[in-house]
Amino acid sequence: MIGDGLEWFCKVLRILLAVLVGALSIPVFMQVVARYTGLIPTYLWTEELATFIFVWIVMIGSMVAVWDGTHFDVRVIPDARRPILVLFQNGVVLLLILGFALMFAWYGIHYAEFGANQRSVMMRANKLVTHISVPIAGVVWSMFAGYRLFETIQIYRKSRSQTQ
Repeated sequence: MIGDGLEWFCKVLRILLAVLVGALSIPVFMQVVARYTGLIPTYLWTEELATFIFVWIVMIGSMVAVWDGTHFDVRVIPDARRPILVLFQNGVVLLLILGFALMFAWYGIHYAEFGANQRSVMMRANKLVTHISVPIAGVVWSMFAGYRLFETIQIYRKSRSQTQ
């Protein structure tokens, strides 16, 4: 039930990611055309807009990667075969992700407050637009990593009950 809701949420994030990548192509295209052809004037706000969009692409992409289990996970030892070692191996990674996620969520609030007091140079946009992505990502990483940790424990319990 919760997993289905989180899976649906991740699908929404993937759609948003695709929309943002498409949106990023517009200011970048304008920059390229302006710099190399001279057909349109060079607009400095396009660089800021591209940066704002890119920040969100990175943060949303990292959220999706945590859900998919492809982020923050570098294996330096072979995958375990015994259920208890699999639980330990995956559990440590997920606990570390959860710890960092909670730090991003907690300290990201102060970072967002800092950004709320600033404006971008060319667009005069409030920088909270990008700074708020840090605590949001921390909260979403926490939800995803916490659920994956719960799943890992359930898999271990199931494998343990099957061997008895």
